[in-house]
Amino acid sequence: MSKRYTARKRDAAALALSLEKTVTDVARDLGVSPEGLRGWVKQAKTDRGEGPAGTLTTAEREELVRLRRKVREQEATIEVLEKATAFLAQDKTK
Repeated sequence: MSKRYTARKRDAAALALSLEKTVTDVARDLGVSPEGLRGWVKQAKTDRGEGPAGTLTTAEREELVRLRRKVREQEATIEVLEKATAFLAQDKTK
């Protein structure tokens, strides 16, 4: 699970969506910032398929982060292999 969108935040968003109170009132009751709770509610709606088109769900965001990390690791490996190849090719010509 994402560090940024935890189960606590998901539960708070579900509570805000289920009550007949404003987000500000629910945030005050929970002791969180209204702006933060609004973001959590927005993410909860997106995760349920109710968000704006093109908005990533929590699972999609986590996968994107994982894939970007993997690409960086592979790029670093390729760079090392290229340097090693150049070094070995240079060594053979001597």
